[in-house]
Amino acid sequence: MSVLVFVEGVDGEIKKSSFEAISYAAELAKKKNTHAVAVVIGAYPADALESLGKYGASKVLNINNDKLKQPVIQPYATAIAEAANKETADVIILSKSSIGEAVASRLAVKLKAAVVSNVIELPDLSGGFKVKKSLYTGKAFANIELKADKKVLTIAKNACSVTETGGKATVESFAPSIPDTDFSTAIKEVSKATGDILLTEADIVVSGGRGLKGPENWHLVTDLAKALGAATGCSKPVSDLDWRPHHEHVGQTGIKVSPNLYIAIGISGAIQHLAGVNSSKCIVVINKDPEAPFFKAADYGIAGDAFEVVPKLIAAAKNYK
Repeated sequence: MSVLVFVEGVDGEIKKSSFEAISYAAELAKKKNTHAVAVVIGAYPADALESLGKYGASKVLNINNDKLKQPVIQPYATAIAEAANKETADVIILSKSSIGEAVASRLAVKLKAAVVSNVIELPDLSGGFKVKKSLYTGKAFANIELKADKKVLTIAKNACSVTETGGKATVESFAPSIPDTDFSTAIKEVSKATGDILLTEADIVVSGGRGLKGPENWHLVTDLAKALGAATGCSKPVSDLDWRPHHEHVGQTGIKVSPNLYIAIGISGAIQHLAGVNSSKCIVVINKDPEAPFFKAADYGIAGDAFEVVPKLIAAAKNYK
């Protein structure tokens, strides 16, 4: 038995969340006294695939099929299920993403497996197979026992640190048999969010709210983000006012993020916004209103005028680098 991990990429580069998933799979494989196998769909340089060994994958199955250039969920699920059967994998790991979540449910049906999403810790294997998952945007947790022979887990971002162990993985081409019926749905067009760093993959996110008074002052957010190597976000009122594009809207009805550091500038902290950011490891709030509700959720807070505080932070970040 092995542990199989599905590795996602974008524009020929492996996502950071997939490095986390590989590290998670490798740690689980150690606990099970077996090995981790990665399955990658798409064309990638050989050295990029071999380098997945640094994170704990002993082997990489590369599926390079022109029909799979777009992430259509049903054929992806079929391909990964075949890879799991080939490697006699009893646990399949995926990142918690729009693709990973959709594929996981279909995999569970195909493999007659138990499935748990948003897992935040390695399983407890003493007396069974139990996992801990996050619920209600991090406000609650559940411990779940999986009794099926096969298990499918999606791993929450930042649930596992990326660990480099060294070494290269062996790379093997794999051509699963995918029926034409799996392609009854097709992706006709993809509109991607622009920006140097995507919100969903960012380790640091800098967001702004209406406290910045207008789009002409948004350079405070972008300059701080650039100095920190961060992605930029905004509150819902800001995107509704068209100060910023809607794909930067962070919150319950926007993008949910879980970076290592989330910096909120001039955002009051409505419950809808908090629901999208409270999985962040560290939250820093800058607001001139000391009674702003966001301070109750913050790890660190600065009660001050953003127009005075943020330029000093930018200067400090540049000096530090």
